[in-house]
Amino acid sequence: MAVFTKLLLTEIKISLRDPLYAFFTLLFPVLLISILGNVPTMQEAPPELGGLRVIDLYAGLALGLAIGIIGLQGLPAVLATYRERGILRRLATTPVRPGLLLGAQLTMNLLTVLISAVLVYTVANLAFDVPIPESPLLFLLAVLLNCAGAFAIGLLLAALAPSGKTANAIGTFLFFPMMFFAGLWAPRELMPEMLQRIGDFTPLAAGQDMMTDALTGRSPALLSITVLIGYLVICGAAAVKFFRWE
Repeated sequence: MAVFTKLLLTEIKISLRDPLYAFFTLLFPVLLISILGNVPTMQEAPPELGGLRVIDLYAGLALGLAIGIIGLQGLPAVLATYRERGILRRLATTPVRPGLLLGAQLTMNLLTVLISAVLVYTVANLAFDVPIPESPLLFLLAVLLNCAGAFAIGLLLAALAPSGKTANAIGTFLFFPMMFFAGLWAPRELMPEMLQRIGDFTPLAAGQDMMTDALTGRSPALLSITVLIGYLVICGAAAVKFFRWE
């Protein structure tokens, strides 16, 4: 545990030295919700949203944005770069096994998501009266499963990509369509039915649906849980099989 704690603190220090990481994972979601909250149409409550305002949904989407950036772009790029530079290979020859570094990286990113969630919902609640989720435990479960699905894809990208730049490029290519189906450009409930059905099987959309359910106190849909666990199991197993330390 002492070694893991040192690795975790080191990973946190390294990430904080990168201003882009801190901005896009912690500040940008808050900035996004602050800007959108002042748009008059965001205060509307279309019938399709079941009594929620558009801004109420965008608090979860802002958090989903951070999860997507970390899971699909940051995590795979960092791990692929570590392997590319021989860091993982050198660690394999020491008592600090590479798996500990992997665990520290995942833990650091999860902590970042949780801090982002607190910041987003604090600002959204105080500034725009966005309700705090009625089911905090279900909301936490939704966030954890959302991270699990996105991080599993990120680990698979890190396993397959030959370099950090390639991993980041592929992750960016996946990020934008996934955020589209999650409802970043238009709430999922307002999309044509065909697009909604396609989105049901993407991880960020499934995570968004779970967070919306937790916001209103509804039980999460079985499909959303199944989709996220499916990504975790399938992509996670593939990442374990193909991951190379050097």
